[in-house]
Amino acid sequence: MAKASSGRRVARETALRVLYTIDVGRQPVGEVLTETVAVHELDEAGVTFVRSLVTTVLEKRRELDKAIDRVAVGFPTVRQTAVDRNILRLATSEILHPSPDTPAGVVVNEAVELAKKYSTAESGKFVNGVLGALVREAGNSQPVAPDREPAPLPEELEPKAEVA
Repeated sequence: MAKASSGRRVARETALRVLYTIDVGRQPVGEVLTETVAVHELDEAGVTFVRSLVTTVLEKRRELDKAIDRVAVGFPTVRQTAVDRNILRLATSEILHPSPDTPAGVVVNEAVELAKKYSTAESGKFVNGVLGALVREAGNSQPVAPDREPAPLPEELEPKAEVA
């Protein structure tokens, strides 16, 4: 049996896998979370972090996409590859809704590493540029105006009730 991992890097990578599967595969959130977390054998802290990241991204998806689209001129989220789009959503959620123990620079570096690992070298540069602009913007006290209420999940992404 493999040792459970608690690293934030592994948790971010796991969260990316969950978000990608939901985005591309249109599978129920709860099912994907449960299966992906089990495969990666995360400890309790890692599982909590993954759930928090995924939940924040899904609840604030519209806000995140608007922020990304504003700085990714010419490459809005609808034109981005699913991997890049979900890496950007994940990191943007941590930048706009920061944790006191995670500096924005760490978030950007982790996102760039994910892009290099799962996409292309050019994606790493693209992700770095978009997130760098968001960090500068956030540092200039220009917060992104959030939607008044959380964005609902598309019907196909809502957890499905089991049918007896």
